[in-house]
Amino acid sequence: MDFSFTPDQQLLRQSVRAFLEEKVSTKVVRQLVDDPLGYSEPLWSELATLGWLGLLFPEQYGGSGLGMVELALVLEEMGRAAFPSPYFPSVVLAGSALNFAGNPAQKEKLLTGIAAGRVKATLAFLDGSLNWGPGGISMKAERRGSGFVLRGVKRFVPWAHVSDVILVAARTSGGTGSEGISLFLVDRTTPGVSVAPVKGIDLTTRWAEVFFAEAEVPTDALVGPQGRAWPALETTLQRAAVGAAAEMLGAARRCLEMSTEYAKVREQFGQPIGSFQAIKHKCAEMLLEVENTHSAVYYAAWALDANAPDAAVAASVAKSYVGDAARRVCGEAIQVHGGIGFTWEYDLHLYFKRAKALEPLYGDQEHHRELIVQRAAS
Repeated sequence: MDFSFTPDQQLLRQSVRAFLEEKVSTKVVRQLVDDPLGYSEPLWSELATLGWLGLLFPEQYGGSGLGMVELALVLEEMGRAAFPSPYFPSVVLAGSALNFAGNPAQKEKLLTGIAAGRVKATLAFLDGSLNWGPGGISMKAERRGSGFVLRGVKRFVPWAHVSDVILVAARTSGGTGSEGISLFLVDRTTPGVSVAPVKGIDLTTRWAEVFFAEAEVPTDALVGPQGRAWPALETTLQRAAVGAAAEMLGAARRCLEMSTEYAKVREQFGQPIGSFQAIKHKCAEMLLEVENTHSAVYYAAWALDANAPDAAVAASVAKSYVGDAARRVCGEAIQVHGGIGFTWEYDLHLYFKRAKALEPLYGDQEHHRELIVQRAAS
């Protein structure tokens, strides 16, 4: 088995890094943090022109028909740049769910729109708790006439304030299990739908609570069979876990790079601090964590592409391991830098916060370790 990247994959990584280094400096990131929308529409259009918005989608819908390995390469570079954009919810969350469960008409309209940069979308999954299993979905969708009525609140919905379409997971029947969960396409401007921003630790990503007060949607808003959306959601969450791990890898790798660069130039007692054994050990351990993280992320991405028997376990291993590793690497980077490391003016906190905010999303370490145990026992 050859785990080296193909020439095309290496070219993709190089092109993404070159684009982000040219267009998305930390100065630009800070400007977007202060922007009411939080992202740049011209940059979004450039992502569409470059073909990155349709990376995962079939060619018939304007995509490239590539896989999770290529997506992980893009997301790693975006994490390394702390790039603020609705890329993750549009492509990884909503795009994947539509690709798995949508009908041809829905795919033609929305996947084509996302790939072309005309449509932004997101997934509203969580209700009242950070439960990424089927038990976390309690919001009700009741049949009324020729459509459905949605009532409830969805929390921590990424980039909902700029999304044209929100995919909403709700229960049309059943209790707390996987049966009875349905997925709906809801236009953000639908009467009864309102969006309230939520400020999180990572200011490069925007979150919102989405309120549904007797929001009516037609029958054709249903994505996939009624009451049987969980398999598509579960598969989407596996890809989201690997994608989030890839972003965390990028943030951790940037923290390592900044630490080694700093250790070469910062002097104490007349010599670079990188010559001190304590700093050498920290940097060596950070490198070990980053390389292990790299292996976990790209094996999981490959396993999902290959539909390997251990794909679900590999996704959980990646997310659980990277959650701990990125925290250690980014935390040690602050220690290497000393007092300057977590000042607002220094850029290190952008990557630390990006990694930290991704820890609980799409399942934290405990959640994924529990999934590993459950799959090992089954």
